[in-house]
Amino acid sequence: MDSILVRGGKTLHGSIPIAGAKNACLTLMPATLLSEEPLTLTNAPRLSDIRTMTQLLGSLGAEVTSLQDGQVLALSSHGEINTRADYDIVRKMRASNLVLGPLLAREGHAEVSLPGGCAIGARPMDIHTDGLTLMGAEIELKDGYLHARAQGGKLKGAVIDFPFASVGATENIMMAATLAKGTTVINNAAREPEIVDLATCLRAMGAQIEGDGTSTITIQGVDSLHGATHRVVTDRIELGTYMLAPAICGGEVELLGGRIDLLAAFCEKLDAAGIAVSETEKGLKVARKNGRIHAVDVTTEPFPGFPTDLQAQMMALLCTADGTSVLEEKIFENRFMHAPELIRMGADIDVHGGTATVTGVEKLKGAPVMATDLRASVSLILAGLAAEGETKVARVYHLDRGYEHVVAKFSGVGADIERIKDA
Repeated sequence: MDSILVRGGKTLHGSIPIAGAKNACLTLMPATLLSEEPLTLTNAPRLSDIRTMTQLLGSLGAEVTSLQDGQVLALSSHGEINTRADYDIVRKMRASNLVLGPLLAREGHAEVSLPGGCAIGARPMDIHTDGLTLMGAEIELKDGYLHARAQGGKLKGAVIDFPFASVGATENIMMAATLAKGTTVINNAAREPEIVDLATCLRAMGAQIEGDGTSTITIQGVDSLHGATHRVVTDRIELGTYMLAPAICGGEVELLGGRIDLLAAFCEKLDAAGIAVSETEKGLKVARKNGRIHAVDVTTEPFPGFPTDLQAQMMALLCTADGTSVLEEKIFENRFMHAPELIRMGADIDVHGGTATVTGVEKLKGAPVMATDLRASVSLILAGLAAEGETKVARVYHLDRGYEHVVAKFSGVGADIERIKDA
């Protein structure tokens, strides 16, 4: 199993290219199941989760070809479709559940295993299945699989009121509704950029969708969708992660492809902490303004609020801030597992339920630490970049799910970092 070794104390200078969004691409790929014509995705990230989704779609009868070193995905579902998504693949990744809506819409039935993914809290499927039930699906949980069948072989439009703005459920219902009979209205829909990206792609395929980016999305079902070519939106979580690197270490870094509108709430917190973010012709430039970082309070919220997927990285920054910061996690209930590892590096963190109080220290010190999930793993790398001495981050297989070429990107701006094989 690999580890990442970081020797701290280097200031960072240069530029980092930001990849296409993992969470967007994982949603776009199952859209191929909605049409017999080809779907081509450009600006695709090169990640293990993408390979897992490729494997899953292949098991369902879709063809996925990786081109241009993995940055272009050519997908086609022109043949016979298998409607059973097996546990052995689905357990590896939460986003696997996004085949349920497309399979139901196209074939009228599906068997999809309950999904896996990072252990960051309960993420039940009820909101997905309740919405599909309103659209005429009969769904039964049996032997760990969701057995779903559309009454009369075809879903129908419905008004669906989500109890909370679930990203995954919004995506699943949107895809299912494109081929349903009649009009579907999703109230309290998620507003994330990845939702807008999916809607843009589906419209290019011939879907009739309005309201994406707002809390009410309306989909008028059509008889069929056609092929399309779509560019995956910039990964705002990778963007935010690398924006924090010069903030933690000092220096100035340009994030190629970066956009403030993807991370407005995050950028506001960086400004309050004493970090300058400016737009350039190629993206965003980030540098620390003057001296030590200021403490700021952070509450995670659905978009357009502060992203839960940047909470761990922000905590790493605030470990050496001047003053005390309070971080409230309101999306997932088990997302402070990185805190004990940061404490091993000398951080002063007190966790009570969904709240972490971080009192800044002058310096973190390198230590052997262990990654517990995807975002926690990169937060420990960020902390190691600023720490005195050597930090060894173990169990970095999590990292490969969401960050491509992470060592090359950090070392390209002057970090002392390497990936090592453990004996």
